[in-house]
Amino acid sequence: MNQGYNKKLDMWLLDSQPRPIDHVCRAGTAEALALEGRSGTLTYADLDAVVGRLATWLGAQVHEPGGRVAIWMGKTRIACLMPLACARAGLVHVPVNPLLKHAQVAHILADSSAAILIGTGARLDTLEPGNIPEGCALVREDALETAIAATTDSLPPSAADPDTLAAILYTSGSTGRPKGVMLSHANLWLGAVAVAHYLRLTPDDRTLCVLPLSFDYGQNQLFSTWAAGACAVPLDYLTPRDVVKAVNKYDITTLAGVPPLWVQLAEQQWPPEVAAKLQRLTNSGGALTRPLVAQLRALFPQADLYPMYGLTEAFRSTYLDPALVDTHPDSMGKAIPFAEILVVRPDGSVTDDDEPGELVHSGPLVAQGYWRDPERTAERFRSAPAASAYGGIAAWSGDTVRRDAEGLLYFVSREDAMIKSAGNRISPTEIEEVAVACPNIVEAVAMGVPDERLGAAICLLLRHRGTLDAGEAEHMIKTHLKAELPNFMQPKYIRFVDQFPRNPNGKIDRVKLAREFTP
Repeated sequence: MNQGYNKKLDMWLLDSQPRPIDHVCRAGTAEALALEGRSGTLTYADLDAVVGRLATWLGAQVHEPGGRVAIWMGKTRIACLMPLACARAGLVHVPVNPLLKHAQVAHILADSSAAILIGTGARLDTLEPGNIPEGCALVREDALETAIAATTDSLPPSAADPDTLAAILYTSGSTGRPKGVMLSHANLWLGAVAVAHYLRLTPDDRTLCVLPLSFDYGQNQLFSTWAAGACAVPLDYLTPRDVVKAVNKYDITTLAGVPPLWVQLAEQQWPPEVAAKLQRLTNSGGALTRPLVAQLRALFPQADLYPMYGLTEAFRSTYLDPALVDTHPDSMGKAIPFAEILVVRPDGSVTDDDEPGELVHSGPLVAQGYWRDPERTAERFRSAPAASAYGGIAAWSGDTVRRDAEGLLYFVSREDAMIKSAGNRISPTEIEEVAVACPNIVEAVAMGVPDERLGAAICLLLRHRGTLDAGEAEHMIKTHLKAELPNFMQPKYIRFVDQFPRNPNGKIDRVKLAREFTP
């Protein structure tokens, strides 16, 4: 069991005063390593200086305070530094999932009114003129690196109000295109302190950052590591074996993942001396199964295992103490620091022990709403229940959970139709809209079906017209989907139906489809 202790984190936790997020540049000692990996090495002194120069360059390009800066790249040095540099320049960071394709990127650029998009040349070259909103400049990552090297001026740490908007993270919604979750400096700073504290991170730790930096969980890999004065090692991996090699090469102590990745890593050959380097494993983006928990505990007996639950609208909500994993492997745990978690009935009253209710998250980790979307903001962000100690606006998750007599939480069900596959929250509507844009496809229904490796696999049911036989139609739709959707949104199953069942309102009966369909 890890016994790390970090007095500075204790002080910040008790202080509870948020800071601008770029202040994590100075959380470690000047000579300590802050960043290492394929993109090079930076000490904390280097990190602060390079972020300052990058912020100077950004400020010269985007003059509007709070202007949006989008990035579309893997885990490069620029991608790691950009959220801090945007904050220091008084701008808003908009990370775009590097797996997305031109249609999704075009939506995010237009919706956020991005002033600039920074990306790799290969990605930018895939964009057509219609994908780029008027006034949005394109900058190649290699050209930006050259510009930073030529910049001598360096902006000092931000003095922004912690409630100022710092980032917009786009997350899929069950009823349409991705929506932008607005996160303040306070959200990001307190999230970093909270996670670093309950993970017991110390300056001696080294975090392998394998999750996409466009996710709140992936972005926090960097922030919580830096808040602890530790070293982050970003990795774009091709195979699970690359993760094993990186753990060995960089002496990694901390690894965050999602269930499908843990399934793959559990199947790898881990030399005992390499496995022994890991001191903590963290999981979110879906629940770990009991067999997988047992596998991880057997492979990494010396490592603390942290099952966690969160939603982008409130960052992270709960974690399970590693000491309870063996005895309560199905539990989501209890609230993380700075989070208040209530389980309530439809009337807002708190449930009794073991009575299912909606999970409601209150406190300073709750996001500021959805970017330019007051209607959906009003649905998800509502007044906190009367029992809340924080009050104000809370994030109503839509997830049903129960609380036992010990105060431990257990997941019961999800309200919306989101498909959670390989750690990704996928909108069925988004897949369906792309599918029906294919010639001769009349109706489409996307849904998740249980899958041992993915958590849920995507099944796409289609009704088509025309003279194509099933084989030709399937080839046509697969080609269309491959061109328009990223890999993680590709269906594992495609089936054609003559008619869809309807409910009394004439709508497609998705409940009946889910009940009747088996792969």
